[in-house]
Amino acid sequence: PPCPFLLNLQIASENLPLGPCLWSPPPSTRLCIVLCPCQALWDANLLNANCCCCVNRSNCVQSGELLNAKVECYTANNTEYKNNNNSDVELEKGLEMRKLVLSGVLASEEIYINQLEALLVPLKPLKAAATTSQPVLTNQQIETIFYKVQEIHDVHKQFYDCLSPKVQHWDHRDSVGQLFQKLAGELGVYKAFVDNYKMAMEMAEKCSQVNINFKKISEVSGNGRQLLGAVGGVIAERERGLGGVKLSALLYKPIDRVTRSTLVLHDLLKHTPTDHPDYPLLQDALRISQNFLSSINEEISSRRTPVTLAKGENRQLLKDGFLVEISEGTRKLRHVFLFTDLLLCAKLKKQAQQYDCKWYIPLSDLVILSAEESEHSPQVHTFPDHELEEVKMKISHIKNEMQREKKSSKGQSRAMERLKKKMYENESWLLLHSPTIPFRIHNKNGKGYQFLLSSDYERCEWREAIEKLQKKELQGFVLSSLELQMLTGSCVKLRTIHNIPVTSNKEDDESPGLYGFLHVIVRSAKGFENSASLYCTLEVDSFGYFVSKAKTRVFRDTNEPHWNEEFEIELEGSQSLRILCYEKSYDKSKLNKDDNEIVDKIMGKGQVQLDSQMAQTRSWQTAVIEMNGIEVELSMKFTSRDLSLKRTPSKKQTGVFGVKISVVTKRERSKVPYLVRQCIEEVEKRGIEEVGIYRISGVATDIQALKSAFDMNTKDMLVMLSDLDINAIAGTLKLYFRELPEPLLTDRLYPAFVEGIALSDPGAKENCMMHLLRSLPDPNLNTFLSLLDHMKGVAEKEPINKMSLHNLATVFGPTLLRPSESESKSHTNSVSDIWSHDVMAQVQVLLYYLQHPPISITELKRNTLYFSTDV
Repeated sequence: PPCPFLLNLQIASENLPLGPCLWSPPPSTRLCIVLCPCQALWDANLLNANCCCCVNRSNCVQSGELLNAKVECYTANNTEYKNNNNSDVELEKGLEMRKLVLSGVLASEEIYINQLEALLVPLKPLKAAATTSQPVLTNQQIETIFYKVQEIHDVHKQFYDCLSPKVQHWDHRDSVGQLFQKLAGELGVYKAFVDNYKMAMEMAEKCSQVNINFKKISEVSGNGRQLLGAVGGVIAERERGLGGVKLSALLYKPIDRVTRSTLVLHDLLKHTPTDHPDYPLLQDALRISQNFLSSINEEISSRRTPVTLAKGENRQLLKDGFLVEISEGTRKLRHVFLFTDLLLCAKLKKQAQQYDCKWYIPLSDLVILSAEESEHSPQVHTFPDHELEEVKMKISHIKNEMQREKKSSKGQSRAMERLKKKMYENESWLLLHSPTIPFRIHNKNGKGYQFLLSSDYERCEWREAIEKLQKKELQGFVLSSLELQMLTGSCVKLRTIHNIPVTSNKEDDESPGLYGFLHVIVRSAKGFENSASLYCTLEVDSFGYFVSKAKTRVFRDTNEPHWNEEFEIELEGSQSLRILCYEKSYDKSKLNKDDNEIVDKIMGKGQVQLDSQMAQTRSWQTAVIEMNGIEVELSMKFTSRDLSLKRTPSKKQTGVFGVKISVVTKRERSKVPYLVRQCIEEVEKRGIEEVGIYRISGVATDIQALKSAFDMNTKDMLVMLSDLDINAIAGTLKLYFRELPEPLLTDRLYPAFVEGIALSDPGAKENCMMHLLRSLPDPNLNTFLSLLDHMKGVAEKEPINKMSLHNLATVFGPTLLRPSESESKSHTNSVSDIWSHDVMAQVQVLLYYLQHPPISITELKRNTLYFSTDV
């Protein structure tokens, strides 16, 4: 049966049902849409909305237009009805959000009106005193300081009185748009206030300096609790309760208010249906407000500050960011704010979006300790690299699951919300526990504070920003509890960084960053005043923080170094490349007391944004980075991960790169390729204690030169091995395995390795993994076992070289196992999911063998246990 309303289309408007349509048709029922000539289309059945044809119900009925309505009927199906039911739920949620927004507006207006009333408290007694023989201020001074405050108060009081009953007796069909439209029309009074603001502040400051009575008033005006009366020219305070708010802070409130006038209109429009009568009214109010703000924006921007300093200067926020503080031996994530005269460290209360001040230091009392000046700091618990890598892999696995969930349910399911929560928890943990670079400060009393940062670049930024401010003439001061409370409260609206830097806080349309390999040539630098020993380091962001990826050689005694060194840097959702230029110090008196390493001086720093346009071009791009008068020239080229790891057989079978390992060993009459043996020997001879060996990139030009030497079997190959930087030797070994036409552990066995590592039973896993090793061709097995022994030897020096078994598995896992292109099509995921499920499995397979007791080829071949699986 059709909707009951359609049977009574011509009844009077007062008899139309007002509640939601309760008619629920079964599938295959003919449903009807009513199209009113007034162009307001409403589907009484599918949307489960009010049983009327359009939002102009009464007018259309009275004018007779409803009698001309068209009725279109069709047969429904389950999907259409379900989807439209969901639309109705979303509509109800939107209307509920509209009510919540308006409730928030009402609460905010009440606070603002109280602030304006507190500002007006001294006005009446000051005016009364002006007519006596001992005036505190003249009428002209009073008019200048309190100009238009009363009018602003009256406008908002009227708005509040009209909005309050509508919110308290809420009906979503009621219109409030005209109230906001009228309020926007009164913004002219703010223009007058803004134009006078500077004079008002100057007058208040001047009067405070020459009149002790007004100074008392300006320091204790407050929230309606402190009534200021004039008795014989003496200002008396009554009902002194919670302490005062400075007059200057209250005078700033209208400035702060008007600059945020469009925010609530955006929120309301977002949650107001486009066919609601309020929608065009709110749009008009927003247009008026935006035009008004554009006209006064330049005047206001220079005054956006909640507090005025003793000299009448504005306290402004210049820098803020999330840092890890060591508090009582544990890591705490803090939001640190650098103002023009102080450094404030606060904790963000997640639920309330408010800040709790932990401490502050006036910049006049702040001392930054250099590394060589620092006392030996208390031991801070650092997490092993493999634990950090495991969390990274968890994050990557969650990203993969989110991609699949997004495709299957359009990203709106409960499962997606759970995944987002897990992602946030893991990324937050990583952000808290990965930084290791200390940044220490203390106050004039010797009280010390320590932060841990992820990069030297970041430490340099904070140091430079603080030292620049300290060059100005600064005076010591102590904030009252109320001043500190106000300053901390202002941080919510002043902050430039609203969320901790994790990918789960990014909007869906934000760039996910680049995944693949960035080739960087550090060419040269100029602009140094004196000759020095100079080098550069490169950092990229990964998982919310920056890590050092490459380092040039030291160019000694020059003011125009020409490095011309190329590096291949792996990107993991990276958006920025940072470069730091150092002067190498050979002075042993400048030791970092934490690790006894000589501290080098930063000469300059800069960064380049890595955007999607870079991924679309394969040509080299040149950039000149300016840093403190120094210019560093770079060339960059991006290669996607899929292209970089593509295994392409060599057209020439006479060399070693890109040639099957069985062909090479047969030609050489060896069990392990000569290249592998020589590189391993050289690393063990002089690179076993090199920090970041196999992780730090070698110079690409050196690697290519050594590659050519091995391919051509030149006589000076051994000389090159002994002369080249050890990271280039390590890079050549990695490149050899990456360019094999098929992975060392073979395409054929790859699926079985992935399945074997996923087994839960230790015994079954042992049998499977050993059986798979026995199934490898002899050249592959011999080379793999030789490489395993080498990597275990490198990991034994982990306290020195910082390379654990897990780190080595992360570096070599994909290189040794990633299938060739034809075999990997079923395994590859989107480019943004660099740490895919396959990559994690590849790392875990190699880690299993690295953690296994020594494997003897003889014992392996003698073992006759067979694992019942088809490999």
